[in-house]
Amino acid sequence: MYPIRRIASLPTPQDFRSYVRERVIDLELDDQIITGRGSPLLQPVTVCGKTLTNRLCVHAMEGWDGTPTGGSTEPMLRRWRKFGRSGAKLIWGGEAMAVVPEGRANPNQLILNEANLGDIARLRAALGEEHRAHFGNSDDMLVGFQLTHSGRFCRPRGVLEPLVAFRHPLLDPKFKVTSDAQVISDDQVKRLIDAYIAAAVLARRAGADFVDVKHCHGYLLHEFLGAHTRRGPYGGSFENRTRILREIVAGIRAQAPGLHVGVRLSAFDFVPFKPDPQRTTGGTLGPGIPEDYQRCLPYRYSFGNRPEQPLEIDLSEPVKFLELGASLGIELVNLSAGSPYYNPHIQRPALFPPSDGYAPPEDPLVGVARQISVARQLKQACPGVRLVGSAYSYLQDYLPHVAQHCLRTEGIDFVGIGRMVLSYPSILLDVATGRDIDRKKICRTFSDCTTAPRHGLPSGCYPLDDYYKHSQDMVTLRNLKKK
Repeated sequence: MYPIRRIASLPTPQDFRSYVRERVIDLELDDQIITGRGSPLLQPVTVCGKTLTNRLCVHAMEGWDGTPTGGSTEPMLRRWRKFGRSGAKLIWGGEAMAVVPEGRANPNQLILNEANLGDIARLRAALGEEHRAHFGNSDDMLVGFQLTHSGRFCRPRGVLEPLVAFRHPLLDPKFKVTSDAQVISDDQVKRLIDAYIAAAVLARRAGADFVDVKHCHGYLLHEFLGAHTRRGPYGGSFENRTRILREIVAGIRAQAPGLHVGVRLSAFDFVPFKPDPQRTTGGTLGPGIPEDYQRCLPYRYSFGNRPEQPLEIDLSEPVKFLELGASLGIELVNLSAGSPYYNPHIQRPALFPPSDGYAPPEDPLVGVARQISVARQLKQACPGVRLVGSAYSYLQDYLPHVAQHCLRTEGIDFVGIGRMVLSYPSILLDVATGRDIDRKKICRTFSDCTTAPRHGLPSGCYPLDDYYKHSQDMVTLRNLKKK
């Protein structure tokens, strides 16, 4: 592999293009940013009964900073105000919200229940107020809440308490699954479906325009998409593996009429990765390598890859999933990939790994290009579904150039940004309206926002946001990283 150059060391779009071509990375960008009404970033689009006046989306982000009972806090309100200040007209979830307390990924995750309804409504109101203060109107926003159960990665009391869709030969040892009793039963699934529907009803009361029935990143419903080896009505065939989605949507239509439904989808997956033990020394993580999966072939434990070669993408079932969603009236799908827990380089490409990760096994731009290519293929296959693209943050200075190209060439409908919002919420709006980009605010993917919560600290932009940079949590994080 070529030495990886930092994006900040590529001073012009031409230098960026030369770099990706030299490394045979299929990634296109526009040299010149179009500003004003002609900007592809500012083109209107009608979806879910609203006409949005730009193509910007903020992804759902957990801050690991709610109350122990699943309510909101001031740091959380501050983050939601940033979402409003971004100028994005599509807010995808704001925060992942557990539909049951035991389904939380951390002890401070929001829980969407009656007790927390007032807190969550205040988050939604603060988002709209901030947007109106900066842009004069929030009626053309589309705001959704992300509904989740963390499944294999549940930590409601700070330690792993996994509940899984099926036994997985590679993931079970990594995440303390030792018994079939940790596999969710069909009766538990039915009760969980009811919990999703009840949460959707509350979301509507709290001001959500839509709910995201989350199917990504290895969480429970995403894991069900790969439940080829599970028996019964929720495993095996594609029809069975998508039964949960169909039943949740039917319940929402019956009990919360008028509430729209979206899905964040990991459109493909790979096998779990680990640091190469031969190249891990002291405090330096080795590059990621796949876990030995040869004994698991054909690989029937994931979604969107080939059973015979699980490091290769197969989009036949993801296309079927989008077609199914369209038949259920799902107009919006937010595309992602893999899981941050076992193959983060395909989900969130970054140069600097989180503390529980591994060094990049490839130039992170390869991961960016992979997700952009998959989004384009799915858009071509399902042109009637509005798709949100992901994995743009690593592009840094060239995020606007690549995003504009993707929109201009109809490779995607919305450009979604996640952790970049923590340091620079208005990056895309700034360039689209002709303002100079502020390079000092650009996320450089140091992964502190992931390393911190892995150690029980809130997630925030510790390098660039003074709120976190000068906090006691930063001192703790710095000491943890030294160790």
